[in-house]
Amino acid sequence: MSSSASATYPESLPTRAQKWVLFDIGGVLEVVDDDAWQEQWWQRWCAHTGIPRPEFEARLAEARLPQIDLAAGKESEFWERIRAALNLETSERDAMRADFWDAYCGTANAELIDYARSLRGRAGLAILSNSADGAREQEERRYGFSEIFDPICYSHEQGVNKPDPQAYLRALERMEADPADVFFIDDRQGALDGAAAVGIRGILHRDNSETITAIEEFLDD
Repeated sequence: MSSSASATYPESLPTRAQKWVLFDIGGVLEVVDDDAWQEQWWQRWCAHTGIPRPEFEARLAEARLPQIDLAAGKESEFWERIRAALNLETSERDAMRADFWDAYCGTANAELIDYARSLRGRAGLAILSNSADGAREQEERRYGFSEIFDPICYSHEQGVNKPDPQAYLRALERMEADPADVFFIDDRQGALDGAAAVGIRGILHRDNSETITAIEEFLDD
């Protein structure tokens, strides 16, 4: 599969690799409970504002927040609408935003990130992640993903979320890779099913050791 746009790669990565390892971020490269962090974050800010949960949610529904997982350049508008809907001070809005990104990004899965770094020269390394506008900047500041992975395919920049087939097809185009030459790691079965639908093999990430073994088997195949 080819792309009409030329890609820019870090000097240490191959411009075209026979095999690629494609990583999700949340729950894989980052240690974060995808099913719990958002609810816990909402609970904290309901408590902080003193607004009952039904009213809290109703105010935000009326604010018509932009869908920041599928559009870039919307983060500032998103937080300003939240500030207005909840009658927050600017400092409170900023604290709420910082708390959001701390929860969103979790902590580094240092073992798996270091392992990925060790694969440079053996395989192309890329990321495909459902994301919110601002994630590239926040995760780069924390973890320096661009030093290891290229391309980094975020849903808010591509305009499509996993498991939509187009999410994987756009990543393949940017990698200039065939599906059979890509191995995908995600912590959600639905995302793995979406990858399989376009011919990409993968593993459901539960344990670093198991995931690393599966990647090694793919690369040695």
